[in-house]
Amino acid sequence: MTQYHPIKRLLIANRGEIAVRIIKTARRLGIHTIALYSDADANAMHVREADEAWHLGPAPARESYLDAGKVLSIARETGADAVHPGYGFLSENSDFATACEQRGLRFVGPSGAAILAMGDKSGAKALMEAAGVPVLPGYHGADQRPAVLRDQATLVGFPLLIKAASGGGGKGMRRVDQLGEFDAALAAVRREALAAFGDDRVLLERYLPRARHVEVQVFADTLGNALYLGDRDCSLQRRHQKVIEEAPAPDIPPPLRRAMGEAAVAAARAIAYVGAGTIEFLLCKDEFFFMEMNTRLQVEHPVTEAVTGQDLVAWQLAVAEGRPLPLTQEEVVLRGHAVEARLYAEDVAAGFLPASGPIQWLNWPKGVRIDTGVAAGDAVSPYYDPMIAKLVAHGDDRAQAFARLADALAALALGPLVHNGPLLLRLCEDPEVLQMGHHTQWPIPTAPLPIPALAWPLATLWLASRPGPSPWQQAPGFRLGQAGSLTAAVRIGEEARVLTLRALPGRIEWQGESIHYALGQDHIRLRRGDGWLRCPVTELADGAFVLQLDGRRLRVDEDDQQHRPHHDHDHPRGAVAPMHGIIVAILVEAGQAVTRGQPLLVLEAMKMEHVLKADKDGVVAALPCRQGDQVSQGTLLVHFATDHDETDEQGEAP
Repeated sequence: MTQYHPIKRLLIANRGEIAVRIIKTARRLGIHTIALYSDADANAMHVREADEAWHLGPAPARESYLDAGKVLSIARETGADAVHPGYGFLSENSDFATACEQRGLRFVGPSGAAILAMGDKSGAKALMEAAGVPVLPGYHGADQRPAVLRDQATLVGFPLLIKAASGGGGKGMRRVDQLGEFDAALAAVRREALAAFGDDRVLLERYLPRARHVEVQVFADTLGNALYLGDRDCSLQRRHQKVIEEAPAPDIPPPLRRAMGEAAVAAARAIAYVGAGTIEFLLCKDEFFFMEMNTRLQVEHPVTEAVTGQDLVAWQLAVAEGRPLPLTQEEVVLRGHAVEARLYAEDVAAGFLPASGPIQWLNWPKGVRIDTGVAAGDAVSPYYDPMIAKLVAHGDDRAQAFARLADALAALALGPLVHNGPLLLRLCEDPEVLQMGHHTQWPIPTAPLPIPALAWPLATLWLASRPGPSPWQQAPGFRLGQAGSLTAAVRIGEEARVLTLRALPGRIEWQGESIHYALGQDHIRLRRGDGWLRCPVTELADGAFVLQLDGRRLRVDEDDQQHRPHHDHDHPRGAVAPMHGIIVAILVEAGQAVTRGQPLLVLEAMKMEHVLKADKDGVVAALPCRQGDQVSQGTLLVHFATDHDETDEQGEAP
């Protein structure tokens, strides 16, 4: 008879939303949870939610969450019998998995050998070729001399991708369109790869400009059973990182879908895989090519849970206990469609620069699943990935799932921290996205859509119709339905205006236009031509409401200073750090003349490199930073000379 070994005390070697996610399932299964935290996370949600929490070390991940020795020491002290690595950090570290095994700790994931086999992207592609899984043309060799890589790039052809051999998550990756760009891109990938993975080896891969990113969720147990739990489309990306994912991947013929699933299982079996894993493919029309295997739970696993009705963390724990998979391949049934949006603290308009800071107000929308590691009063740390939450909607079909997610994003209230919520909402309403016209290189629109002009008087009209205190009731002698005028402050999204309206029965006048309307309990009707247009309105718990107009969902608030975006126009003349980070390269020197758009220095933040460029022509007066410095957001890094500056012979300001 097969012996099972129940997990009683689970150490979670991670933080944030994935740690909270694991805690929820473990608590339901009666497993005691042990959290870890750095100085920056002393009051974090995962610390509050766990049964107990232990301090790891300073805020930088290398001194805390990436310190395998400290993690293993705490596991011993706490009497943990299993370790769940989540994703990121040590989750795909083969040495850590092996060390857990050697110490009698069950690692909730594959063996160290399996992680090692797939962690080396070059070796993994060779394994997949041997297993009969299609792979992209490229160079995966051991000779990493720049001259050899340059020659191989010419053989592979342009455009191509340079990718970190130990990479993942979009980190350590550059597209190169011509040979002249190769050397600079190679240097950047190596720096980024070394910082994120401790390994600067790279591989070269043919670039497919209109491919879709389709991945297959696989699972295997210790008894020889393996299956796939459907697939996911992750083609909406920025900087090679996923933004919106959905399951199942739409518009794939059943024979092709089955072929990808079977290839994914074959890939897992080729390395004697155990646990949850994801095989990522590039799909071009009716051809698919192996990209890589993620030997862990994926960020986007909730969409698979939504369409299968399964708890994948519970599956992971069951496999770690030696139990068989809960289902056979024939018993896997997909129901409906699910879509997930990754809510990030980032400045979209500034090129998706990661952001950090406090969350002063936060109201999660209803009707969708929220996976998060923060609450109102918490802060997004500059030391880790800036993802705030994942919003997951499920529907009978793709259109319904996207509509529900759009409703939720329109209802979201979070601030003053800058985030990508408005972009996510725009993507959920984009006709090309809804018609599946996008691909991995589809240009995500970053400029905000203008607010429809008609939304302003309609928003003000609805505010006037509400019972209870409002600016309208405060106007002396004003009642809706009688002639009157009012000046009121209204905020739609991040834009605020002061409006003056004249109201008459069934009509308002605004900017010389007469607008005929009728109010319902949950809508406003407008006369357009010979007909009427219905604009649904959804009241929110925090006093705001969502107005739907011309296919857009618009969040409306009565304006107040607390929720107005803050703009600082007093930046010093020069380049300032847009976030916390480390200076990895300085590309100019004091006294040098620079032109607008010229790269000044390279800042590494949240495991990604960001090139700071000159915003105008000028002369570098001084460099208050050095390579290797850790700098805070807002720190002046490059000082430009002004008409009043004079420089000495070395070009340094006196």
